[in-house]
Amino acid sequence: MEKKKCPQCKNLISKTSPTCLFCGRPNKFITKEYVNKKWNEDNNKNVFDYILINKYLIFISLLIFTIVIIKLV
Repeated sequence: MEKKKCPQCKNLISKTSPTCLFCGRPNKFITKEYVNKKWNEDNNKNVFDYILINKYLIFISLLIFTIVIIKLV
């Protein structure tokens, strides 16, 4: 189990504990990982929409292309 020092009382606490056992300070702070995780949640929706739009455009273009080829033959 990984441990870190509490910034307030300097005692070792577990990284997964919600608070410091000695002083009660919350253990969850805004970190770079937390911010990236939050931003990626919002961005994943935009990426998913972008992928769907591209798939529909490709499907429509292939459909039009096949119709044109059938008409020419």
